[in-house]
Amino acid sequence: MGYYVKVEPDVKIYVEDLNEEGEKTIVFLHGWPGSHKLFEYQFNVLPKMGFRCIGIDQRGFGDSDKPFNGYDYDRLSDDVRKVIEVLNLDEFTLVGHSTGGAIAVRYMARHKEHGVSKLVLCAAAAPSLIRRPNFPYGLPKESVIDIIKGTYSDRPKMLKGFGDIFFYKHISEAFSEWFFQLGLQAAGWSTAETANTWLGEEMLFSDLEKITVPTLILHGIHDQVCLFQLAEAQKQRISNSKLIPFNESGHGLFYDEKEKFNKVLAQFVNL
Repeated sequence: MGYYVKVEPDVKIYVEDLNEEGEKTIVFLHGWPGSHKLFEYQFNVLPKMGFRCIGIDQRGFGDSDKPFNGYDYDRLSDDVRKVIEVLNLDEFTLVGHSTGGAIAVRYMARHKEHGVSKLVLCAAAAPSLIRRPNFPYGLPKESVIDIIKGTYSDRPKMLKGFGDIFFYKHISEAFSEWFFQLGLQAAGWSTAETANTWLGEEMLFSDLEKITVPTLILHGIHDQVCLFQLAEAQKQRISNSKLIPFNESGHGLFYDEKEKFNKVLAQFVNL
């Protein structure tokens, strides 16, 4: 079932809620520039296994409202908190992919792990998507600047190029077009402003160290967007964490190795 949650007087967030009667709840935060639909191949399977699956479209993306402002991690994590409160969720597993992983990390620190019993970070953009003086493992700053310039000059071309590096395994032309259309659902300004957030001072080193719940880190070793060293940095800073490499995956590990992804996620939630 799909519905909207008002997070600000003029901003509504779209929520997809499957198998509301499920005994255990998993909340999914998607990556840039997609929507909850990126988790289609999880939502096809996990509800059949008895899980309640909730997908949240971030503001500016998917079916959510697309205001001109509000794309920093604080505001985005506050949006998640509002959804959690309205749905009255507790003891759920929070799953964040890519930028959704960064939002999940900020949520855990800013909102003191409210309602979360377990955390899953998959190809998460934390502690920093770009290289910093104290963190040489991210993307070059120039790569993100090129994404922003491409967004403002030829967003379809930029999205096509991003899709080319997203997956490690071969995807069909039809699947590539599907992925492309998910990116086009976003607004141009939200696409660019989220990328601008990566460039700013939105570093998550101290946030990671505040996480106390059991945490599963899933990361493709061939990831060209969030390099594997980011997962190792997450493992180092989150005390109660386990890292599982995905040897045949790039950034889109939830599709590159979807059977493995679904299996390890279900096992972790059921522990």
